[in-house]
Amino acid sequence: MLRLRHPRGRPKKFGRPARSVTLTLPHDIIDRLGSMNTDLGRAIVALVDRAPAKDKRARPLAEVVSYGRRSVILVPPVKAFKKVPGMDLVPVSGGQALIALEQPHTIAQLELNLRDIVENGDVTPHERDVLEAVAEVLKEARLTHSLTVAERSIIVFEGRRPR
Repeated sequence: MLRLRHPRGRPKKFGRPARSVTLTLPHDIIDRLGSMNTDLGRAIVALVDRAPAKDKRARPLAEVVSYGRRSVILVPPVKAFKKVPGMDLVPVSGGQALIALEQPHTIAQLELNLRDIVENGDVTPHERDVLEAVAEVLKEARLTHSLTVAERSIIVFEGRRPR
């Protein structure tokens, strides 16, 4: 069952438990980190998230991440998502992506499209697992009376094709 806990106080900075540390770094490293992100902590986390980990714990296939009372679904960017009409992935940190729907596509249509692609069987087993996980999150959210599912607009910049 999809249960979202809404802790009191300030939301977690990185969406997961964290603690404060003090670092002594060379000035040139601080400058380089600052050019990546003005928040040095976020710059360090971004670098570590990009590096391959030897003991990487399995991340959920579709992760519900909360910030305050709102939550979004983060997914690994698998190729099968390109088959979903009206859906785009927006990359975020940690090799994950946020789901964005083009207008007039709806959340209900997204859930149905995901299930149709899985049933069609033209995806790898890992892609099938990811698509099923997203469809299950949407189904649980739809059936949970303590949540409302709302569509929001996000700003997406697309590069122009050279002429």
